[in-house]
Amino acid sequence: MAIPGSVIAAGWIPFIVVIVLSILFSGFYIRYFMSKYDSELSSTLTCIFALTITLLTSAIVPVDIFLVSFMKNSDGSFKDWANSSSVRDETVDSVLIGYYVLYGIVSFCLFLLLPFMYFFYEEKDENSTCKSRCCSALKFSIVTVLIAATLLLVGAFVPAKLQHSKNGTEWNKVEDLFKNMASTGIEDALSFVISIFSVFGMIGIVTYTAYGMSAMPMDLVKGQKSAKSERMKTQAERQEREQKREEIRRKYLNRSTSSSRRSGKNERNDEEERLMGRRERHLIAAENSCLRKCCVLLRPFEIVIGIGFFLLALLIFLSLLLTNIDKAMHSLGYESGYVLPKRHLPNPIDIVLVFCQKVFPLDYILMVGIIAYFVLCSMSGIRNIGIWFLWIKMYKVRPRRTPPQGLLMFCMILMFIVLAINVLLYEITPQYSSFGSQHYISTTYGNHTETPHTKACNTDVSDDVCIVTRMTLLLVRFFYKMWIFGAAYYWGTWLFLGTVLIGFFVAVIKSRRSAISGEVDEDDFDESDDEMLSG
Repeated sequence: MAIPGSVIAAGWIPFIVVIVLSILFSGFYIRYFMSKYDSELSSTLTCIFALTITLLTSAIVPVDIFLVSFMKNSDGSFKDWANSSSVRDETVDSVLIGYYVLYGIVSFCLFLLLPFMYFFYEEKDENSTCKSRCCSALKFSIVTVLIAATLLLVGAFVPAKLQHSKNGTEWNKVEDLFKNMASTGIEDALSFVISIFSVFGMIGIVTYTAYGMSAMPMDLVKGQKSAKSERMKTQAERQEREQKREEIRRKYLNRSTSSSRRSGKNERNDEEERLMGRRERHLIAAENSCLRKCCVLLRPFEIVIGIGFFLLALLIFLSLLLTNIDKAMHSLGYESGYVLPKRHLPNPIDIVLVFCQKVFPLDYILMVGIIAYFVLCSMSGIRNIGIWFLWIKMYKVRPRRTPPQGLLMFCMILMFIVLAINVLLYEITPQYSSFGSQHYISTTYGNHTETPHTKACNTDVSDDVCIVTRMTLLLVRFFYKMWIFGAAYYWGTWLFLGTVLIGFFVAVIKSRRSAISGEVDEDDFDESDDEMLSG
């Protein structure tokens, strides 16, 4: 029996809608942040493409969960169209192909496209030609290609055997469930590379997403400072500095030669005065802006959204905390990558999503909302913290003033983070991410009678009874073969929880953001103000 058209439509049409929305959002976001006076079409299109692929990599997860859940009835029996194992395999294989295509494109972007475009723009010069720029960019990109080849060879050919778990019975159940996950060398190589990327993504999540999850709701609740009060304060500071400047001038008026100390003070005062002048011009424009005046009416909604985001952050924090505690108490240990065969502690988000799956497409919308929230928190964290390499701050992400190199680095970091977000989704919703709302029929025997019971799917049953999502298979595949990845994600989650708490206290103490936040910086040149204010 072929897959019904209604199943394909219900699973993939929402994903097509998400594709369109992702393209529109990526185009708007990149256009909003790219520099108006220092941009290039090739870099802009590359950033839009990379950001779209990044969003789709997580957007396919709800499709995966929906399809495996839609195969069964609420009583645990397979639907008529899903009785055949070949039809079920065809359904889940289509999702698996989608994962491999998206992950392959992500690998291509991270190893070749983004580095190439970064160096291609760096070679931009008045005397340079497109051919010379391409040759120089390829020369620098060879390094990333060699790294990619090395990782692919390691993943494809180096054997990785897991030590047997101390709890042999429980581990045998996991082995039985994933006994059909045998893969080719190409699949192993790609899985290994994606696992490496996810570990780097966990570093990005701990650094950026954790702070964004704390700062973004708090910024919405606190709101912006008043443009009028900021302008008056800036004017008062300028008058005070002019008085100090006059005092310095009088002090050195009768001296024949000017000292280096005096010239240094004058230079600093000139720089500070120019910066304050730019701030004042932007504050006046903000104060007279009709759009900002209309936004005041939306202030109550901003507070409500901020409170909603804060409650969602609290639920995510509690779900991750309970899952990690559950793993610490009941997992198979570090030798299995902290695999948790069966959930023992309640998980709020997991329970809500499984329950909401009874009303299509409520759970789909909630899952997409959680993914979008993670992405928005990551973007907010990168904007607030900036793009750093170790202790060196490389770029600031600012509206209409971010250079192409900064946007390319922004997309690269976000790609790493989104791959790790898929791991966090599995941590937050282990039951829902693995089996959705699937149930199976369990029969108990007693007093010469058979009593059927409907139970939620778990690792105690075979994959002929419960269909596991492809996302879970991809994750557990390398937990099964290389425990180091599962252990890294587990301890990275603890670091994430700790950083969220620290970020919350920082966000509470931090003052409200400026009315012209991100518009004025000491590195700006004066001519850019005219372009920005006129635009």
